[in-house]
Amino acid sequence: MKIGDALGMLLTQELPGRFTFYDGSSVGTGEVPITVNLKNRRGLAYLLTAPGDLGLARAYVMGDLDIEGVHPGDPYDALVLLYRNLKFRAPTPAEALQIVRGLGWSNLKPPPIPPQETLPRWRRTVEGLRHSMGRDAEAIHHHYDVSNRFYEMVLGPSMTYTCAVYPHEGATLEEAQNYKYDLIARKLDLKPGMRLLDVGCGWGGMVRFAAREYGVKALGATLSVEQASWAKEAIDREGLANLAEVRHSDYRDVLESDFDAISSIGLTEHIGVRQYPAYFGFLKDKLRPQGRLLNHCITRPHNRKQETGAFIDRYVFPDGELTGVGRIITEAQDVGLEVMHAENFRLHYMRTCAAWGQNLVDNWDECVAEVGEGTARVWGLYMAGSRMGFELNEIELDHVLAVKTGSDGVDGFPLRSNDFL
Repeated sequence: MKIGDALGMLLTQELPGRFTFYDGSSVGTGEVPITVNLKNRRGLAYLLTAPGDLGLARAYVMGDLDIEGVHPGDPYDALVLLYRNLKFRAPTPAEALQIVRGLGWSNLKPPPIPPQETLPRWRRTVEGLRHSMGRDAEAIHHHYDVSNRFYEMVLGPSMTYTCAVYPHEGATLEEAQNYKYDLIARKLDLKPGMRLLDVGCGWGGMVRFAAREYGVKALGATLSVEQASWAKEAIDREGLANLAEVRHSDYRDVLESDFDAISSIGLTEHIGVRQYPAYFGFLKDKLRPQGRLLNHCITRPHNRKQETGAFIDRYVFPDGELTGVGRIITEAQDVGLEVMHAENFRLHYMRTCAAWGQNLVDNWDECVAEVGEGTARVWGLYMAGSRMGFELNEIELDHVLAVKTGSDGVDGFPLRSNDFL
C-alpha cells in the first residue's frame, strides 16, 4: 500500500496544500503553495508509533519531515492550513489492520526519540514528585538553560520571555516589552525606596526596570543558572548593583519578607494548579499590609481541568499546567488576598509570538549554529503554534492585581484610578 493511499482512506475532506511521501505517492490539491514532505521510513515510523502531534513533532524535529512554502523559524501558515483542513475519521478495526499490513509491520518499531524530547510524565517520577523543588528545577533547566545567546537572538534586546503589551498598532517588540514593565510598575504603584520581589524573574527584566526607572530596591529569584548568570552581568553592566539583585534560587527559598510589592511574570504556569494555595499563601506572607501582588500568566478560556498537549509537555514546558483566570482569582481570594483588577492580553501575546518568530527567521543560521537545527525547529514550531493558540482563544494571558488588605480593612488603593486603565 502507498502511504498516500493510506492517508487518503482516513481524510474526511480534500487538503488544499499537498502531502508528498518518499514512496512517490501524494495527497492534496496543491492549490495552496505549502507542501509537507515525509522523506523516509523512519519518519513514517514516528507517525505510526505516536499518532498525532507528538509523532509529527518527532519526525519534523529529526528532519524526516519537511515543510515547503514556509520558513522553519516561523511555520505559522502551515500550522493554520493543517489545523483548518487536516481532518481524519477513525478507521474501523479492519481498515487499521489493512493499513498496517499494507505499510509494513516493521514500521511499528519505535525509532529513538529526538534528543530535544524529555521523558514522559510517568517516567519523570524518578526525579521527584511533580512540582517538588528538585523536579521543578529540572523542568526549568530543560526549557530555559538552552543558550543565553540563542535567547538574545530570539527575544531581542529586552531579553524578556513573557507577553509584551502593545500600546498602539505600530509599536515594536522592544517598545511593547518596555510598556509591559511600566504597566506592571504602575499597577503595583511602585515608588522610589520601595522593596519589590520578582518571583521567577527570568533574565531580570522587571528587576532591572524597577530599579532603573522607579528607584525600587528589587530582588529576583530564578531556578535557571543561565538566567541568573546573565541577569547578574546585566545588573553590573547597567550600574544597578546598589538596587537590583537576582539569585539562582527557588522562590520558596526567599527568606526576606515585608515587601511593598511582588511581581510574578510567567511563573504560575510552572508551579501546578494544586500548588496554588501554597503559592498564593507564600506570596501573601511576603507582603506588608497594603502590599500589592501582580500575577501575569498564560491561562485557558475556561476553568476546567485540561492536560497540556504531548508536544508542549515533552519538548517545551515539562510539567506545565494551565487553568482559567477564574481559578487563579479564586485561589488568591481563598488565601485572603483582595483582588482589585483583572485584565486579558490574549491578542498581545499573539503579536509577541509573531515577533519572536520573525526574530528566529532573521537569525536562523546563527540560531542553528548555536543550538542545532533540531532545537531551532522546536522553537519555530512552538512559537507558531502558540501564536495560533492565542489567535483562536485556546489560550489567554491574564493580569490579576491583588492586595494584602490590612486587618483594619485599608487596602491603600484610591477610590478610582486611571493609572493603568
